[in-house]
Amino acid sequence: MKFKKEPRPEGPDEIIGKRVKGKIDRPMGSRHPEYPELIYPVNYGYVEGVVAADGEEQDVYVLGADGPLEAFEGTVIAVYRRYNDMEDKWIVSIDGREFSDEEILEAIRFQERYFRGELIR
Repeated sequence: MKFKKEPRPEGPDEIIGKRVKGKIDRPMGSRHPEYPELIYPVNYGYVEGVVAADGEEQDVYVLGADGPLEAFEGTVIAVYRRYNDMEDKWIVSIDGREFSDEEILEAIRFQERYFRGELIR
C-alpha cells in the first residue's frame, strides 16, 4: 500500500492544536498483535495521510472515548517524544476535553513504559 506523502510538520509546536482524523487499528480492549499480554486501555491508531519517521502513517493515542472506536477525529493535545525509537506518538482528544500531563502519561503508560521519552505540550 502506498501512502500519499504530505509535508511532515517540523516539530510538536506545529502539530499541537491541529485537527486530525484517522483510523483505529488497535481499539480499546484489544491485545497487541505481537505481545498478547499487552491490552490497550485506550484507542490506538494512525492519522491518515501523514507519514511518520518509520515510514508508516503517524501513530496516535486517542483519548476521550469510553469504548472502542473504528475511526476518530480530534485535536492533537500533546506529543510523546520517544528517545529510544524513531517515531513520536501524537496524543489526540476527540471530545475537546483537556487532559493533565499526569492523565496522559497514565493513559499511555501501558506501552510507553518500555521506552524512554517525554511528554511535550
